[in-house]
Amino acid sequence: MGPRLHVALDRLRLDGQPFALDEGASRHIQVLRLQPGDGIRLFDGQGQEWGAEVTDMGRKVVQVRLGERVANDRELPVRVTLAVGMPANDRMDAVVEKATELGVGAIQPLVCARSVLRLDGERAAKKVAHWQAVAVSASEQCGRAVVPQVHAVQSLAGWLKQDGASPVATHRGVLSLRDALPVRGWLTSQAAQASAGAGPNWCFLNGPEGGLAPEEESLALAQGWTAVSLGRRVLRADTAPLAVLSVMAALFEG
Repeated sequence: MGPRLHVALDRLRLDGQPFALDEGASRHIQVLRLQPGDGIRLFDGQGQEWGAEVTDMGRKVVQVRLGERVANDRELPVRVTLAVGMPANDRMDAVVEKATELGVGAIQPLVCARSVLRLDGERAAKKVAHWQAVAVSASEQCGRAVVPQVHAVQSLAGWLKQDGASPVATHRGVLSLRDALPVRGWLTSQAAQASAGAGPNWCFLNGPEGGLAPEEESLALAQGWTAVSLGRRVLRADTAPLAVLSVMAALFEG
């Protein structure tokens, strides 16, 4: 099959004519020592994928030509957003990478009351661009033709206010250590509502190291979120959102 590479839709030539890959993708092809005529796969990050072939190996730029569309059905049957109080020490990189592999639809990085990692302004924008690149690489590796979006960093209170005014998901769960509903039972109940037409969009909110502050969780619950539990063990901030994605895949993909 050859390597899979993400190429933005506005760079693709859909008319069968050769076009240049960007510098990063070209370098990847060169490192692999591919030659004209070798096959690769290209996807646009929005669900479309094509077979392609290398047509020219320049010193800095590689030219390729699209071939036939390739069926790619590797998405979860529901859309899941993870709203994550950003863990520190590069653990957020792992959350983005593994969540992409597990089928997440979008990731919302949040600054919470107990956050160790606090980002704003240019530093936040650079981190989001880095995490988006991590999501691209993970999609290339795991076979997805969709790249999940990493949204701009927001404060939890600001995001909840925005979310409360215009809900992004029909089913919203706070991963909680309180007296919470077992996640399996809650998911089964909510899935039954989804089957009855309640909607396929889900969102899970998880705090940073130390969890959400009581007032933060209370604010979410007051806006219609449900406290759900992943079990008897206390999971790290970078483990819990991945665990719930695994449960979602097991439930909805059978």
